[in-house]
Amino acid sequence: MLNKPDEAMNIYKKINPIEHTKIKEAVLKYKVEPYVIEADIYSEDNLAGRGGWTWYTGASSWLYEAQIRYILGLNIYHGELTINPCVPKEWKEFKVKFKWKQATYHIKYKQIGERKTIIQNNNLIIKENESIKLQEKGECEIKVYF
Repeated sequence: MLNKPDEAMNIYKKINPIEHTKIKEAVLKYKVEPYVIEADIYSEDNLAGRGGWTWYTGASSWLYEAQIRYILGLNIYHGELTINPCVPKEWKEFKVKFKWKQATYHIKYKQIGERKTIIQNNNLIIKENESIKLQEKGECEIKVYF
């Protein structure tokens, strides 16, 4: 929300459970499920790095919200989509596929270091903070240059 993508990703990685289980030593320290969001990561003495209070659905929904809305920048409101990505500089190109009702959206992002431009189905050009009216059926291709 502060438009600091590298800091946002750093914080996201700190709370993402999979980041705490990449090597055996980290798994032994973390001690909780790598597929469940923890409410706490302890920082004191012999408990430093250990997860706690897992299986809280509120925590997982906030992580999902951070991923979708604030990092990938996808926000659906009243059947309209806005796209405002806040991704690290090293993410030069990436793709997202999502379904809305019976439609499938294929979104291709590309960082070019200029004003944001969105192209929908190769003909409709949307600039800055305009939204896209979502279709309920079919396939839709969106290209995001930012």
